[in-house]
Amino acid sequence: MGLNPIAPAHYRDLVTSFLDPLISFVSAHAWLAYLTLFLAALLEAVPVVGSVIPGSTIILALSALVPGGELKLQWVLLAAGFGAVLGDGSAYWIGHRQQREILNTWPLTRYPRVVEESETFFHRFGTWAVFFARFVPPIRAFVPVTAGALGMTPPKFYAVNIPAILVWAPAHVLPGVLAVSVLHEYAGLPHHEHIGKHIWMFSVVGIAIVAGLAIWTIRRRHGSGVAAAKPRA
Repeated sequence: MGLNPIAPAHYRDLVTSFLDPLISFVSAHAWLAYLTLFLAALLEAVPVVGSVIPGSTIILALSALVPGGELKLQWVLLAAGFGAVLGDGSAYWIGHRQQREILNTWPLTRYPRVVEESETFFHRFGTWAVFFARFVPPIRAFVPVTAGALGMTPPKFYAVNIPAILVWAPAHVLPGVLAVSVLHEYAGLPHHEHIGKHIWMFSVVGIAIVAGLAIWTIRRRHGSGVAAAKPRA
C-alpha cells in the first residue's frame, strides 16, 4: 500500500491550526503567558497539587516562544523563578509552623509512600535534599514541607533552595530557547512559519506523556503512591 503524499501536509495543517492561534494570542497577551509560567512553577511546589500539575512541561513548552520575541527571556526566567521561590517557601513555612503534625494531616495522609520517600530522601542527603529535590518529581512537591516539618532552619533552607531555583529555572527555559534557535538558524526552518516552535512544543508534550505513563506504570507495579489513609507513627 502506497503512502498518501497529502498526509504530511494534512498533519502539518492540523498542527498549525492548533498552535498558531495560541502563539498569536500569546503575542497579544504576553502577561497571561508570564502569569501562567508563574502559576505553573508555584503550583508545582505545592504538596499533592505539584504531583499532578505539569509545571515543568508548561515551562519547557512556552520557552519556545522566546526566540521569536513573543516572550522575553528575562521575564520568563523571573516568572518561573519567583513562582518556584514562593511555592517552595510557602510549603516550607507550613511545615515549619506545624512540624511533624502536617505529615499526619490530610491530604498528605493519602500519599504515605511519597511522604515516606521524601523523608528518606531528606535523611539521605540532608540539607542538599532541598537542592536535588527541585529536579526530581514527584517528591519535588513534598520535600520543602518535609524539610520544614523535620526542623530545618529557615537560613539553611533558603541557602540551598535559592541556588537550586537559580539553576532549575534556566535548565527549564534555555533548552527550548536553544532548540528553536538551532532549528531556525541551522536546520533552515523558516522562522515566520513557527515550525520550530511546533516541533519543540509537541516534542515536549509527547515526551511528558510517555514519561508520565511510564512512571505511573512503574509505581503501579511496585505499589501505588496514592494509598488509603493510614496512621503514621
